[in-house]
Amino acid sequence: MAEPEQRAGSTGSSTPITDAAVARRGSAIAELFAPVAGFGVTFSNMFRPMVTEQYPFVKHPTQPRYHGRHQLNRYADGLEKCIGCELCAWACPADAIFVEAGENTPDEQFSPGERYGRVYEINYLRCIFCALCIEACPTRALTMTNEYELAGPTREGLIFTKDELLAPLREGMLAAPHPMVEGTTDRDYYAGDVTAPTPSQVAWVERERPEDPSLPAAVKAAGAAPAGSAGASSAKGRD
Repeated sequence: MAEPEQRAGSTGSSTPITDAAVARRGSAIAELFAPVAGFGVTFSNMFRPMVTEQYPFVKHPTQPRYHGRHQLNRYADGLEKCIGCELCAWACPADAIFVEAGENTPDEQFSPGERYGRVYEINYLRCIFCALCIEACPTRALTMTNEYELAGPTREGLIFTKDELLAPLREGMLAAPHPMVEGTTDRDYYAGDVTAPTPSQVAWVERERPEDPSLPAAVKAAGAAPAGSAGASSAKGRD
């Protein structure tokens, strides 16, 4: 064991200084400056110019991958991507998603395959915007937008239904329900082979829903697309 350090005093005698004494002295100095250190962040910002964002008149743009309001997406011909598998609801740690599937029929085809999301609700009073539901979705039907203004006057209004979550029709899309592109399967849709509605799909909607507002733009898109669309031609090539 090391001998205590000896320090000469004013009388010529020496006084031992132990490690404990040094520690007590350092602790006392730290306690003296502790209040000043606690205000370090405050003092460092006192002389910086203040920046006040004039929200909601001026809105700061979010990051590209910001987790905002959810959106149910569509394929290029207008069919819905959601197949009602409920994997998003199972993945949600806050139990904020409710999905009820429905069966597609020849007269009411809402999505490729056998089923579609007949009922889809997200309770934003529970949602924690973790995006686990996005990771669980097998068809990329559910994504998150940059929209963050979700406040409302009632609790009921913060339970978003399918009509509120479904993406609007883009130019050239044909509103569902309508048949799938002829000669294709759901795999062709998942692979992105379907790029536009086809004349046969347009003709079906003209016969079943002649007043559908999406028809004029879909007629132009179908006329510009190759016959049977990319999905049909690729499916025939595989056959």
